[in-house]
Amino acid sequence: MWAGIGAVLVGVTATTGAAAPQKGPRQDLGPAISAILDKPRYQHSQWGILEQDPQTGRTIHDLQGGKFFIPGSVAKLMSVSGVWDTLGGDHRFTTPVNALGNRSGSVLTGNLAMVAQGDLTMGGRTAPDGQVSYTPVDHTYANDVPGATLTPEDPLAGLDSIAQQVRSAGITQVRGNVVVDPRLFTAGPPLDPAPTPMIVNDNVIDLLTTPTAPGQTAQLFWRPQVAPYQVTSDVRTVPAGGTTDIQVSADPDGTRITLSGTIAADAAPVLRISHVQDPNAFARTALIEALARAGVTVGARPVGPNPVDLLPASYPAGSRVAAYVSPPFEQYTRLILKVSHNLGANLGICLMAVSAGSHDCLDGFPVLRAFLERAGVDLTQVQLADGRGGDPVDRVTPVAINQILAYWLRTPEADTFRNALPILGVDGTLADNCTDCPAKGKVWAKTGTVAGFDYLNQQLAVGAETVAGYLDAGNGRLHTFFAGVNNTQAADFDDFLEVIDDVTNVAALLQQQAARHPHH
Repeated sequence: MWAGIGAVLVGVTATTGAAAPQKGPRQDLGPAISAILDKPRYQHSQWGILEQDPQTGRTIHDLQGGKFFIPGSVAKLMSVSGVWDTLGGDHRFTTPVNALGNRSGSVLTGNLAMVAQGDLTMGGRTAPDGQVSYTPVDHTYANDVPGATLTPEDPLAGLDSIAQQVRSAGITQVRGNVVVDPRLFTAGPPLDPAPTPMIVNDNVIDLLTTPTAPGQTAQLFWRPQVAPYQVTSDVRTVPAGGTTDIQVSADPDGTRITLSGTIAADAAPVLRISHVQDPNAFARTALIEALARAGVTVGARPVGPNPVDLLPASYPAGSRVAAYVSPPFEQYTRLILKVSHNLGANLGICLMAVSAGSHDCLDGFPVLRAFLERAGVDLTQVQLADGRGGDPVDRVTPVAINQILAYWLRTPEADTFRNALPILGVDGTLADNCTDCPAKGKVWAKTGTVAGFDYLNQQLAVGAETVAGYLDAGNGRLHTFFAGVNNTQAADFDDFLEVIDDVTNVAALLQQQAARHPHH
């Protein structure tokens, strides 16, 4: 199983003409870093470390910088950069609703069509200040990683905004149907999760279980509540210190969801998710329900398939009656990079394809390739089959990661991009690492993880744990870096956390060395 559990990979700034290090590959890392790399658990593993000074092109540390590594989500540095270049950091997604048919007073005899535009959140994470909300462990990871939590925003906020606009446009009755137009693109293998043009709440149902008194049924909160979805829970509360183990199952169409298992009385609330199988039908019903809340009645049955046969070849001028406008793409970039948002990263491949006039998501890769060439990345050192870093094909060298990080430092948006990365000990996937160490707040880096279960040995197989980004080297200087290990193992999840700590500690130690020796 190839999973992106929120990886740590540090991006190294490397240029093809950089001077080779003068010392042996391990001699100049220092005793603290060497002690980490020499742990018995890594005797069959491969470490890669590359740190460079982008102002001079000088290589500070190079341990297998030119070798391929499984990147995990560090690969998102490549894909997200390509989408940013394609769309621009200030791009906003506009999802329109068109009224098709005849209007008489407040009655529309015809259909409402919501034209999906690949908006990742549809207002479901937009805070009052216009920023996109995230938590250290995103809800999309809730079934795989402990500690996932919800943002406070309403997942249906964008649809409610659209519905209110339809009402404000003077429509109170739709004698016809509501349809979602999903023709922007078509995704399939190898993109997993597969993006869809219409996305509501990341195409998942959130299921939050809170313990009650021992022996009693636990409390359940779920969202977004949209027909015909129904959730039942048989989760029982057990005495404090007992086992917390909650399983989720659903019928084939995803609309009947069941939770079972136990939760300890002293446990924190536990989040699980269930996937929406038909995002278009889900969004259609959710919009009809939002219209009802806004005082607009729809004649068609709210539950059922999305009636795509009602879509016109094109939309008449003046037919738009509502539109939801997203925050700028730079905010979405923060979400994707801070929490390692897999659906959002794969969505970027599709958006690049659309920019090239294609409806086939795989046509986004030539757009990405052309960008990486312009950015100065050596494409012989990159292999990608998705946008998130979860495909078995995906490989990068520390040199290539270094090159994309160096590219950003040559752009006007360098600081914006750097601050979109997780910050060590502060936020995103690095929020809980090195929270009281001297490097806290001084490392900006994308993390990456590839891990699965080794049934033969009943342990975790860690294909990759990586981190890549920027180090505060003192005196206003930044170094680029990559640090990561491939092919190790962990006895259990707590043991796996020690692997993460080792990789992030290498990054922290590199930062401290750089700050102590600014002219290294």
